[in-house]
This record gives sequence, C-alpha cells and structure tokens, in this order.
Amino acid sequence: MPVPTTPPPLTDEVTLARYPFLPQASDWIRTMAVRHSIDLNELLEGSWMEQARQRARIRLIDSVQSKEGVQVVGGDIHTEEGRLIEAFSFYYARLVMCASEDERLIARWAQAEAARAEQLLIQDTGNLPDVAKTYLAEVELTSIASSARSAASGMGMHQLRQRPSGEWRVGLADFIEICPKITGHRWRLPNVDIEKGWVKLHGERQYASSAKLARLLRERIKAAIQAETLEKMAEVTTDLAVRLAEPVGMVRNLMANKASEAIALVGAEESDWPPCMQKTIADLAGGVNVNHFGRLFLASMSATLALPQESCVGFFRGAPDFSESTTTYQVQHVYQHEYTPAGCGKLKVNHNCPVLPGDNRTCDQPWMDHPLKYIRATQRWKRLTERPVSSESSDTDQPSNSEP
Repeated sequence: MPVPTTPPPLTDEVTLARYPFLPQASDWIRTMAVRHSIDLNELLEGSWMEQARQRARIRLIDSVQSKEGVQVVGGDIHTEEGRLIEAFSFYYARLVMCASEDERLIARWAQAEAARAEQLLIQDTGNLPDVAKTYLAEVELTSIASSARSAASGMGMHQLRQRPSGEWRVGLADFIEICPKITGHRWRLPNVDIEKGWVKLHGERQYASSAKLARLLRERIKAAIQAETLEKMAEVTTDLAVRLAEPVGMVRNLMANKASEAIALVGAEESDWPPCMQKTIADLAGGVNVNHFGRLFLASMSATLALPQESCVGFFRGAPDFSESTTTYQVQHVYQHEYTPAGCGKLKVNHNCPVLPGDNRTCDQPWMDHPLKYIRATQRWKRLTERPVSSESSDTDQPSNSEP
C-alpha cells in the first residue's frame, strides 16, 4: 500500500530538525536556507556550514561502521544553530550518497538513518502519531491509559514529547507489505491479532506497542530515504561530483576496509570454523532440533563467510522440521540483511556453545569472545606455521596468547 499522499502538518522546528527526512521538513529547510543565505557553495565549502559537514561525516561513518545506525546525539536542536546543523548535515550526507552513485552505499546509509529514527521514535511518543500517519495509510492508538508518562531525558535528547501510553494498531495491508522485511516470529501473520482489517500491536514485557510501531516505521522510512536519494542521484553534475570526491572517497574506503575483512573470512576453510558452528551443523545433520538462536547463528555465520546460499540451506536438510521453501526464504532474508553473528556470550546463554573450559585452547584465551575471532586466530596460526622457520626459533614456535 502506498504511503499517504497528504501527510499531517508539522510545524515544530525541533521535530523537523530531528527528522529532516520527513516530507514536511522540505519547506522549512528551504525557508531556513533563504533566511541564512545557505546556498550550495556554502553547504559544500562555507565556514558557516563547517559544523554541519562535520556532523554529516559522522552520519556517514556511522552508516558503515555502526551496527545501531547513525548515532542519535547530534547538536543541541533546541537552538536555531543546532537545528541548522542537524538538518543540513542530513542534506550534505545525502548529497555525498548521490555523488557516490553506489546503490549499495545508498541502501546502507538509508538503513542507518532509519535505524536512528526508530531509536528516537521509541522515546518520542508525542511525535510518533504524526510520523506514523506520514508513512502508514491506516494507524491509530487505542486503549489509552489515564496517566501520561514522564518526559524522557536520556540519550541527550532533552525533553521529547510524551503522550499517554496505549496500544497501537495498523491496517492489515500496511502490515502485510512491511512484515516480510522484519525477522522474528511476532511479525509473521499467523502470530498476530487481526480484527476487522486491523493488526493489533500488543505491548509485551520488553517490547512496547509504540516500539513495535517504530520498528514498522523504520522500514517505510528506509524505503523513502533510499528512493529519494536514488531519484536525486540523476541530478548530480560532473562539477558537483568532483567537489564531493573527498567525502565520497572516505566512505568508499570505509566500505573497502569492511570488504577486505570479509574477504579474509571468505577464505576460511572448513577446518577453520569454530566449534559452535561445526557442532550446529553436525546436530542438524543428525536430526537434532537445533533451537531458533542456533539456526540464526549458523545462517549469519554462513552469510559472513560468503558461503553459497544453497550450501547454507543444505546445512538444515537434516532438521526434523525442514522445509525447502521456508528455509530458503529465511536464509535469503539473513543474507540480504547482513545479520551479524552472535558472540560467545550469547551463544553460551542460549545453549549453543559446546566447549567447556579446557576443551579448546583457542576458546580458552581471555580475548576470545566471538566466533569470528576464532577463525582469524586459526588462519593466523596457519600462516605462521606455514612460514619457513630458522633452527633458532623452531623450538619456540607456539600459538600466541595475545589477541590476533
């Protein structure tokens, strides 16, 4: 279902600066540009916009390096200067993405900005209704409690607007379109409460109804940011691309470094795989019903190691509940969204770590807290042992106890 063609009016400047991607923010930003004489030259090179460019670089770096998306804390948007910095930093970052002409980079940046918006909206329940009605055709709050929540002061956001708590519901058409992009059993249609064309977003102990709505909005916000950036990419001139070559190069280098790390992992042989991954594969092959956490871990490890999706699906063929179509769909979802494999701590908590103290020398190292470190350590040890060694050092060649 398409987003509403007429979004609700928004005039609060703090809100517009906080969410500069909103369609309602465009006119306000243009007005601010005229008022403060901010043209393209000023945005790209002027001293007045230097802080905005610095904030934009942080947004871009976070989009590549941070798992949580763009950091929430920016300038003090309760001042006009702070609002200018926040709003125009988004515009500058979008220009850089347009100039990159890299659809993968644009998708990653849109995802990071949308993740930031989700974090804000979970707290900013006062603005949540208007933002929701901007991106969802059917959405409303029900079961309003009698007392309002206290204003939030965390995350450096000062006083975000608060409203009485309640439960949200969204139109079935919107939910059906969005939910396949979100992992988890609670987002599957058979597991939700549907009544007269509405999907109720029931609050849970650690997942409030408003947080669920923010999660749905994240997907629509990402799609909107990505589509607008791809559209504006065609407007980038050769001169503009040259002027933005430095920040574009910075982001591309960051992505290249990420890719080089991945390439090293791709070269991992089966003997390099950590015990947790090998045990999960063996259990599935033996018909053991591995829990959901273990299955997600195996799929995300396979994706990180760039194993073919068909190979990953093959790992699950021995599972007692194996379904070719369901497993293929779920594996494709993990590969597409580039899930990060869980660390050792979570694997232990979820009973997916088969190693006891003393079983494996590498796992016993104090720095060993993630299966990917196990692979890197194994590869490093292989490289060291494959090198020609002198007679002086041959009797001292032992695995290092320091982190690789």
